[in-house]
Amino acid sequence: MSASKQRSKGTGSIYCNSRGQWVAAIEDGWTSRGTRRRLTLKARTEAEARRRLEEAQRRISTEGPIPSFSTITVKCWADAWLDHRQRIVRPGTYVADRSAVTRWIIPTIGHIRLDSLTPVDIRRVARNQEAEGLALTTMQRTHAVLRKLLVDAVADGYLVNSRARETPGPGVGVSPRQALSVEQAKAILEVAESRSDSSRWIAALIEGLRPAEALGLTWDMIDLEDETMTLAWQLKALPYKERRNPASGFRVPRGFESRPIEGAFHLVRPKTRAGTRVIPLAPRLAAELRTWKGQCDSPHGLVWPREDGSPRSAEFDRGQWYALVDEAGILVTLPDGTTRRPLLYEARHTAATMLLSGGVDETTIKAILGHSSVLSTQSYLHTDRTRTRAALATSAELLGL
Repeated sequence: MSASKQRSKGTGSIYCNSRGQWVAAIEDGWTSRGTRRRLTLKARTEAEARRRLEEAQRRISTEGPIPSFSTITVKCWADAWLDHRQRIVRPGTYVADRSAVTRWIIPTIGHIRLDSLTPVDIRRVARNQEAEGLALTTMQRTHAVLRKLLVDAVADGYLVNSRARETPGPGVGVSPRQALSVEQAKAILEVAESRSDSSRWIAALIEGLRPAEALGLTWDMIDLEDETMTLAWQLKALPYKERRNPASGFRVPRGFESRPIEGAFHLVRPKTRAGTRVIPLAPRLAAELRTWKGQCDSPHGLVWPREDGSPRSAEFDRGQWYALVDEAGILVTLPDGTTRRPLLYEARHTAATMLLSGGVDETTIKAILGHSSVLSTQSYLHTDRTRTRAALATSAELLGL
């Protein structure tokens, strides 16, 4: 049986249906047949149902009867959607969503009413991106944002044609990222040996650290005696509530854990639990870190800061990587025969490939790299330390370290 909570007449009701779903219902306006129009909003919890009901009440009071909900444009809804989005997703996700909405979705279909959208309109967004030469991965990301935006509009009671919501994406392509060969990785490390921060690039090519993990690593997370490091934070520049206005504060969702470092730079937790892990240091990396620790001076305790001790931005870090690969003369060849410089994130792919070629099992590789498909709790990592240490030593041996 369903539980129901009656409210004052005209304010709607909240009840739990036979499927265990909480439903908020409100009546306002009239259909073309002269009957009352009833709006139902489903939610997983009673609190969420109550929140949706209150939002519907506010819309009714400001926008008029529910029939007018169908007249809202994509832009009007997208503005409200982004305002709510910033409260529930990570800052990086919000910035990416905002970029897709403001650069492509609104300029292309922002003037169209939600209830008038067609598959042709949805595909026009991808066509405009393709005409500008954007990568397929960017087009896929924008399509995913648009689809989420429309699904959430329906959840909030707006009318959106199901054919428009379910329009297929721009297609599935092959990832442009690829691993370097052992010879290419060796050449890069040979150049890195002449630099004081050579440990940064050993960590990338052997341990497979994500760039944000490396830049957020602090000395108190490294145990040189036990030769392990704990990866529990990432360095990110958080967006301001008002662009380029530090006084406005930072745009972060509820419950987001962060530690201020300098300016917009913060240490933030990884996206998933698997991202937090303890992994062994390859012997050569441990040796380089012992030397580097005496040369590194950062008031924030960062392992790889800039020369003045301030945090490295992602752009600065990539610039250092490109300087290395340029000096080493390394280029990667794409399927169409063109060449380009290897991306910094491809160092992580290289680490994974070398572990695999060294006969390391997939479960161990995922534990080392911090993939979310592995239950990489602290207890699991500690009991598996011997195997992960041997795996990293295998990769180091391939590179002659």
